[in-house]
Amino acid sequence: MIYFDSAATSWPKPSKVWEAMEHCIKFVGANPGRSGHQMALEAGRLVDEARELLATLFNIKNPDRIVFTMNATEALNLAIKGLLKEGQHVITSSMEHNSVTRPLYVLQGKGVEVTKVPCAKDGSISVKDIESAMQPNTAAVVITHASNVTGTIMPIGEIGQITKKKGICLIVDAAQTAGVFDLDVAFMGINLLAFPGHKGLYGPTGTGGLYIDERLELTPLKEGGTGSYSEAPGQPEVLPERYESGTVNSVGIAGLTAGLKFIRMEGLERIRKHEMDLTKRFLEGVSGLKGITLYGPEELYNRAPVVSFSLEGKPSGKVGYVLDQQYKIACRAGLHCAPDAHRTLGTLEQRLVRFSFSYFNTEKEVDFAVRSLAKIAEIPPEQFNEAEDKSCGC
Repeated sequence: MIYFDSAATSWPKPSKVWEAMEHCIKFVGANPGRSGHQMALEAGRLVDEARELLATLFNIKNPDRIVFTMNATEALNLAIKGLLKEGQHVITSSMEHNSVTRPLYVLQGKGVEVTKVPCAKDGSISVKDIESAMQPNTAAVVITHASNVTGTIMPIGEIGQITKKKGICLIVDAAQTAGVFDLDVAFMGINLLAFPGHKGLYGPTGTGGLYIDERLELTPLKEGGTGSYSEAPGQPEVLPERYESGTVNSVGIAGLTAGLKFIRMEGLERIRKHEMDLTKRFLEGVSGLKGITLYGPEELYNRAPVVSFSLEGKPSGKVGYVLDQQYKIACRAGLHCAPDAHRTLGTLEQRLVRFSFSYFNTEKEVDFAVRSLAKIAEIPPEQFNEAEDKSCGC
């Protein structure tokens, strides 16, 4: 199987990832931060190591400001719902994932005003439009670092300069960039950074986190046991415990730690170059195919290693199904949990096929995919549309 679905979850993982998880289950296994015996202390050290590696990767001074979550979606819910209050105003873009748009939709019903700044047809956004949308009661800008549909990279650094100057919180969804692109929270002016562990950081599913600026205090999403300050009737004030009620996923975090060490060993620049070289090779390879339409920026430096496309006269769900069943190419066809992005692109009805590349993909796999799409493109629409469609359309 050729796997081109790393925008959803990266695969395969470095061998050290599952080895670290196996070691944790076999030889650590205890609850971190809950007991004083050797196994529990080792589990705690393992979790602390992950925080320290993440802090180094994102240039975060205090590792305790990193809170572990199940995924980026939970992190974004904590950031958005924990920060925004009735009567406040928030700005977002028309290219956001549902992990941003749905929490904001809920908050609209609770008195939070939301402005969606329209993006261009390539997914890009104007910094001036964001600034123009700001109001006296604007509390935050919530924006993705890179679109999960087009790969379009947003100008986070420029936005951060404006939000910092105006005292507005910048919340960034780094689902498609953590582990691939440079993320410096101090330099870029990021106050809340949500990231998944299971994509570019090579950890397992069920891992993710949120960086919380020293100047911010969020309302917790949940309350419960934290392993410290147990005599207090409410949540402790100290981080990370305030936002980590219940047992953290120490086995998953062990895998995430190994993934972070892999990134450090290989180097962020080397990983990014390889993935973008594959993206360039694919874009150039399919550019002349019959009936293909590519979405996203023309300039490679403006996109992440994510490419969405359509083939004229061929439903995207069926293209994805044929790629899977006949050519053993795993990709994603549908709305990619980002209907606003598809409205922006004008593809809400037709939907798109998405290829997303990882460090473990090869030029040979990309070339095979190009040849496969060339064959599919030549099939008459009436014949092609007889193929069974098992796309989830999501």
